[in-house]
Amino acid sequence: MSHRKHLFSLRVGYALREALAEGYGRNSLLKDLIAGMTVGVIAIPLAMALAIASGVPPQYGLYTAIIAGAIIAFTGGSRYSISGPTAAFVVILHPLTSQYGLAGLLLASVMAGLILIAMAYARLGRFIEYIPESVTLGFTGGIAIVIAVLQIPDFLGLSIVNLPEHFVGKITTIGAHLQQLDIGSTLTAGFTLAVMLLWPRLRTPIPPHLPALVLACLLAVVLATFGIEVDTIGSRFHYLLPDGTEMAGIPPYLPTLEWPWDRAGASGQPLGISLELISNLLPAAFAIAMLGAIESLLCAVVLDGMSGKRHSANSELLAQGMANVIAPFFGGITATAAIARSATNFKAGAVSPLAAFIHAIVVLLGLLLLAGALAYVPMPAMAALLMVVAWNMSEAHKSVKLVKKSPRSDVLVWLTCLSLTVFFDMVIAITAGILLASILFMKEIATLTQVVDITDNNDFVRKPLPANWKVFKINGPLFFAAADRIFGELSQHIDGYDGLILDMRYSAYLDAGGLAAIEKLLAHCEKNAIQLHFSAWQFQPLKTLSRARGELKSPLDISFSTLDDAAKHVLKREVGHETE
Repeated sequence: MSHRKHLFSLRVGYALREALAEGYGRNSLLKDLIAGMTVGVIAIPLAMALAIASGVPPQYGLYTAIIAGAIIAFTGGSRYSISGPTAAFVVILHPLTSQYGLAGLLLASVMAGLILIAMAYARLGRFIEYIPESVTLGFTGGIAIVIAVLQIPDFLGLSIVNLPEHFVGKITTIGAHLQQLDIGSTLTAGFTLAVMLLWPRLRTPIPPHLPALVLACLLAVVLATFGIEVDTIGSRFHYLLPDGTEMAGIPPYLPTLEWPWDRAGASGQPLGISLELISNLLPAAFAIAMLGAIESLLCAVVLDGMSGKRHSANSELLAQGMANVIAPFFGGITATAAIARSATNFKAGAVSPLAAFIHAIVVLLGLLLLAGALAYVPMPAMAALLMVVAWNMSEAHKSVKLVKKSPRSDVLVWLTCLSLTVFFDMVIAITAGILLASILFMKEIATLTQVVDITDNNDFVRKPLPANWKVFKINGPLFFAAADRIFGELSQHIDGYDGLILDMRYSAYLDAGGLAAIEKLLAHCEKNAIQLHFSAWQFQPLKTLSRARGELKSPLDISFSTLDDAAKHVLKREVGHETE
């Protein structure tokens, strides 16, 4: 079982321990330095953009990449994962920020972290793999649509103070403000988008969003010389110095320790904490925890496929939970593993989780040294960046393939999850998607369970039975969704016969519903004076029957180890009756 230890292990720093145990030297450190610096530079604008998309100032995204990124690097279960703010959370965090402010978002993140820790200690990491692809593609596609719509105001330079909570309201409001389209903003956003789409054709190692943002800054400066002002991070966001002076952009210093609930709520005043508030935030915290678990473990699986290594799912959940509990006390918003940044980390040559820690250091240096320069980044350019992020996370090519080639049940689940994510919220989408997928799966499995007449099949029945006897075999599991139908059909076939034998060797599962259906068949046979025998039970059904055995007649009392033994017993009794 050693090859499966990663499925059940729970150790703080599992990935780091495994990497160091394999041997770690100067060459490995150099590779981690290069990979960490590469992904750190990439993470700076992404962390800022995702914080803005979540409804908070950009520095809180940087705090998240620094603090959560460093904690998870040392404590996580996936060797190459890079953690920080991700696009998947935007649809949950943006409404939270609108209703409860930064304080509510941070408190919900702490609660989600505690849920993740509980999931880790309950060893639930490996069960994430049971979430169907149709569910994950559905809600990621829905998230991508919502993120893209949220970026339209900044992309087009529309003056919309607050977008409505529901999707239809957002679309209606945006449509009503289209006449306010700003040429400078639209030109900057369109230019940024074009650079990001065309840059990969140059086949350079530099990721496209870096030159796109630099060139967008230059374009905004050129437009300003012609009197066309474009909204920037510096014009949109401000901070206060210790002496009360207001400054533009983001603060070039480290975050301070502060109780999350003492920070500003939606009204600008400290939010406070109460049981009612915790109760109100619990659904969002659960959604954050589930989404964080799914995304971080999917990321780990992708990296395992790329590297040939094995992650520890429970250790990764524990690390994600610890980071989401600690980071909000320093202003960090919700964090999880980011698939694109993690893949870049691996491709850049990372050897161990130290690359992720170096990434956090690079983001920290960016905050301290480049805060002034980052204030010049245009908001329309950030909107264009997030639209590309949304498109990439949607994995549209996989959705198209699923719609074209998968069974209708999978397409229905995908469409349900996507629609519910867009028009309602993630909690409803994930819950409904998993329930619908489970019901449809049970329906498909139930249809596979069949009863087959093998009375005249010499491969099964080697000696002819008495003329008024039948032999049937049961193919498939006898669970609640199938057993009643199977034994109902059987009851209709056996009326008028003296007896029957049921060959159970091809039925490997029996639950309480199947047991109840068998009891109904026994009662029907007794009522109609039909002899009933069973043969070749498998282990799990045999165990279930044994546990359910009572004072009344049990199927075990009329069961035989093989079909041949059951047939011999019938023939022997018939011969005995004839002799009498």
